[in-house]
Amino acid sequence: MAVLLWIVLPPLALCVAAVALVFLVAIVRGLARDVRTDPAAGETASRVAALGLLPAERQHTDLAGPRPPDLTVALAAARAGDWTPAAGLLDATAEARDWEGRAALCERLADLAAEEDGWLRAWEAARPADPGAALVRARGTVFLAWNVRGGRRDEDTTAEQEEGFRRVLAGSRAEHTRAVALAPAEDPSPYVGEIWTALGLGLPHEELRRLWREVTDRAPHHYEAHFAALQYWCGKWCGSAELARAFAVRAATGAPRGSLLTALPLIAHFEHDASDTTDADRTPEMYAAVDALLADVTAADPAHPRLPEARHVLAYYLWLQDRHTAAMEQFRLVDGYVGALPWRYKTDPAEEFCRARDDCAGHAASGESSPPPRR
Repeated sequence: MAVLLWIVLPPLALCVAAVALVFLVAIVRGLARDVRTDPAAGETASRVAALGLLPAERQHTDLAGPRPPDLTVALAAARAGDWTPAAGLLDATAEARDWEGRAALCERLADLAAEEDGWLRAWEAARPADPGAALVRARGTVFLAWNVRGGRRDEDTTAEQEEGFRRVLAGSRAEHTRAVALAPAEDPSPYVGEIWTALGLGLPHEELRRLWREVTDRAPHHYEAHFAALQYWCGKWCGSAELARAFAVRAATGAPRGSLLTALPLIAHFEHDASDTTDADRTPEMYAAVDALLADVTAADPAHPRLPEARHVLAYYLWLQDRHTAAMEQFRLVDGYVGALPWRYKTDPAEEFCRARDDCAGHAASGESSPPPRR
């Protein structure tokens, strides 16, 4: 009997497995066919295409918005070894006392210098006491430190990477001191860059407060300075959720319309919200915070270098609050660029951006409400 069972059971098991496989393939094919023929999905795709919006593969993942043409020229020239266009742009920001623009410009030039600095070394050799070159060198050293560390989580960062990160970042302190000495007295830019050094090295709160006084004495509503300081006060760096939210609310309260500082409470909320529902995004306080940012971006100078970043945050929270038409206005203005919060924290920034945008497009056109979107 046992021998008979050993003869009969294996073929029987194989038959059962084969039948199960047939059913599984049929189910998968059916699901795929349902997805392909979903009328709502097809209508949304057609609507998105008709609006001229870009698919995920055409979203720029490194920028929050279009790069100014003169900066594009300066970066191309620097890559070719010519530093003069970059120097001219930085000189112009100092003459105009455009500290917001100066910090944003320095950020882009420093990012390039951290990858290849031959053009910057040529600039330093030609103009040894140039405040713009010193500023780019200091900020570029900060970027270099983060390049050494890599973009992985703490537990995936090697001891060698961490040691190199801290060593290079510590060196940026001397570079910033030199940049301060050469900068115009009213220029906050070297102190703005130094906030990132304080964050990376975990410097004491009193050191951050010292830097903060230097910044706000010169530019009390500087957006990048506030964004950097908010990151310092976040729980993942040197503070806590409570400290970050308190800082953000203080900064936004009384800030002039158009400064974009009303984005900070939303960013502080995003940085510390670990929930997987939208309940926390739909409180009266959050509706008021989103309304404040909506008014802020409306009043902002269209040339404000941080306006696209604020629009990304605004679009995201309008979507989470089921305010599809208003959200679509913001999505359309930043379409093609996803290098900003909240998308850059996602595994696939372009896909997440397009998912939210397309959901808004479908509901905004139909006028229908939708269930709360998945965060």
